[in-house]
Formats: sequence, structure tokens, C-alpha cells
Amino acid sequence: MIPPKPPSRPDRVSLLRYLQLFRRDILSAQPARLYHAWMAEFRTPFFRSYMVNDPALIARVLTERPDDFPKSMRIAEGLRPLLGNSVFLTNGEAWKRQRRIIDPAFEGGRIRETFPAMWAAGQAAVARLAPGETEIEEHTSHAAADVIFRTLFSIPIEDRIASATFTEFRAYQRSQPILNLAAFLPLPRWFPRLHRPATLAAARRIRALITELTAARAAQIATGEAPQDLATKIMTTADPLTGERFTTGEMVDQVAIFFLAGHETSASALAWSLYLLATHPEIQDRVALEAASLPEAPDFAALSRLKFTRDVFREALRLYPPVPMMVRETTRPETLRDRQAPKGSQIVLSPWHLHRHDRIWPDPDAFDPDRWSREENRACARDAWLPFSAGPRVCTGAGFAMVEGPLLLALMTRAFHFAPVEGQIPVPVAHLTVRAKDGIRLHLTRR
Repeated sequence: MIPPKPPSRPDRVSLLRYLQLFRRDILSAQPARLYHAWMAEFRTPFFRSYMVNDPALIARVLTERPDDFPKSMRIAEGLRPLLGNSVFLTNGEAWKRQRRIIDPAFEGGRIRETFPAMWAAGQAAVARLAPGETEIEEHTSHAAADVIFRTLFSIPIEDRIASATFTEFRAYQRSQPILNLAAFLPLPRWFPRLHRPATLAAARRIRALITELTAARAAQIATGEAPQDLATKIMTTADPLTGERFTTGEMVDQVAIFFLAGHETSASALAWSLYLLATHPEIQDRVALEAASLPEAPDFAALSRLKFTRDVFREALRLYPPVPMMVRETTRPETLRDRQAPKGSQIVLSPWHLHRHDRIWPDPDAFDPDRWSREENRACARDAWLPFSAGPRVCTGAGFAMVEGPLLLALMTRAFHFAPVEGQIPVPVAHLTVRAKDGIRLHLTRR
């Protein structure tokens, strides 16, 4: 089942208290009116924040005038120790340079080249599953990390560095809140940031491991012995405007966000997809039937057979978007509907609310993969489906994720039947991505 929306709560709540509730339990923290409102305002002693659900305003922020609404550096406060100056955190010319170097690695043809590695990771994930009750998020995290290491560095998750990075990252993601408390304080840049010691230590260990990988790859590139995977492609691509390539240090920043974005988000989406299938057996049977048509060897063209599975994955991304909120900042005074937002205001774009908005989506809380084949819902998706953001800052790996997710979902469902465990209803919480508070427990039987 899908947990219901909570009863209506008062709309006036401090932003700090709201975000504390948001992290603890996304659903129960939300005033019910936020799933109906086009905009809501929150105030702190230091800045104003506006949650925007109006598709026209979202288009203004993300696609029409993105340079006027850069990413908020308040989000960067918490993630900088791990991500450095990665493409996820930069703005302006620095971001544009990074995207010019990164984007060619994720073009359609390159995704086709990485498909055998994705397939191998999917097969390995199926092999790790066993009949009986299991916590499925652990398996989807393992599978998603395996995909990243195989496609990025041509190594499986069992590799020493890959395994160590995966272990450290699991500790990091559970200790890292969606916003660092320093984000609410007007501290000067030189003032020490308020990070948890465990989070800082995990970030240092992860970056040391990634540095070892990227330095080794740089040496392979220098001798002409590097495999032709995503890491090699990115490290050998020159900025078409300047001719510059990423240094090893810059590449460490980018690999950190590839692992965060590619592993965390995919693991979250796949886990919630399996939970939804487990609670909707008739839909699961349709996915299993479609998956049965896949060959035993990797065949990129066979993905065209997974149309319904792709819609299931889309619907899971709608109900449980891995990234529940994005924050932009105004660079000048703006009029947002009937409100005057001063310079420096925080603009919160919340896929969690937008994807369940009752003035946009028919039957917004229902798990209905068939909605994606109905014209009225396709129109909704154009305006109000943002699991990968939109506009120039759309996730570089969106196409990659929409191949990986349906493929792994199909391979797992072809091999096993998933059923819910009685009394175990997962509670979504906001860590780095939308995860279940106590995991997602499912019962597996072989097909």
C-alpha cells in the first residue's frame, strides 16, 4: 500500500521546524494544503523561502531564466566536504565549463556502449537475491553501486576500492541531513561550518578512495592502457572553448557526484519500485511477463520491449522522487504570483509535492503506471514531473537512469516474485535521497 497523506496541519510553521519534520518523515511533516497550493511562503530571521508548485513559475526558474535563479549555496553547505566543486554545486561559468566536458560521455551512443556493464551488474544483483524475507534497499544500493563502478571504472563492486567506497558511502548517506544547520545562519565564509565529525570523516575517506582510482586511471591514460569507459571518456574530453581537461583533483569532485547521483538516486528509485510492485501483484505480473521476453545475453535493442516496465519506473519516480526538493536563489527582486520576493530569497522546488499535486494529477496518490499511456497524464508529465530537474541543469545522467532502472527492475522481477511483509509499511524519510526509515522488507520467492 501507499501511505496516505496526513491530516491537514497549520500552514504557519518555522522553516527550521518544517525541515526537521521533513527529514524525520516526509509524509507526516507536510501540511495537506501544500499538495493543493500553487505557492507557500516560509520565513526565518535571515531569509525568506518560497515553495513553488505553479508550473509556470517552475518553468521560469528552471528553463526560461535559469541564470537568474542559480543553485542555492545553502544546499552546498552540507555537501561541500564530499562533493568539493563538483558540477552539482557550482554555478555560472564554472558549471558551464564542467557540463561541456561531462555531457559528451552521457550521449545516447555512449549509453549503448555501457549497456553490457549495466546488464552484468543486473545479473549479479539477481544472483545475490535469495528466497525468503529480505531488506531490499540493501540490495538495490549494492546493485546501483555496482552499475556505477562497472560503467565508470570497469570494475565490479567486489573490487577492493569499489567495495570500500560503497561501505563508506552507506555510512555517509545515513549521517548527512538534506540541509546542514549552517544553511540557516548568516555566517561569513571564513567561519568554520557545522558538520558532524562522523560525516566529515566519511567524506575524507571516500575522497581518498576516489583519488586513488582517478590517479590510477590518469596513469593508464598516459600510457594508452585505459579501458574505454565513462571515466576515460570524461578525463580525455577537452573543453571545446578552452581546450582544458579536468585535473585529477577536479575529476575527484565529479566522480563523487556521479556516485552520489548515480548510486543514491537509482538505489532509492529501484527500492520503491519493487515495493510498489510487491503491493500491486497484478502490475507485478505484467512486468514479469514483459521481462520474460528479454534475451539471456545483453541486447540494447531489447529495451524496446520494456514499455510497461518503463512506465512502472516512471510512476515510482513520481510517487517517490529520489530527490524530494531542489533549492534555487533569487539574484534580484522577483514577483512570484502575488508576493514580492526580495533578492536572496530561497526558491524551493519540491518534486515530492509537485508529483502528488491534486490540481495537476488525476488521482495523484494512486500507483497507476497506465496513466503514462493516457494523453491527459502525458500533458501533466510535461509540466509537473521533475525527478531529474529540467532545463539546462537537467541531470546529465537522466537517460542513463531511464535505461538502468527499467533494466534492473525487469531482471529482478523476471527471477523473483516480491510480496510485502505483513505489518511492515515503509516510512519515507529524507536523507540524501528518499529512503525508508527502517528499510523496506519484502518476501521473495523464485518464479
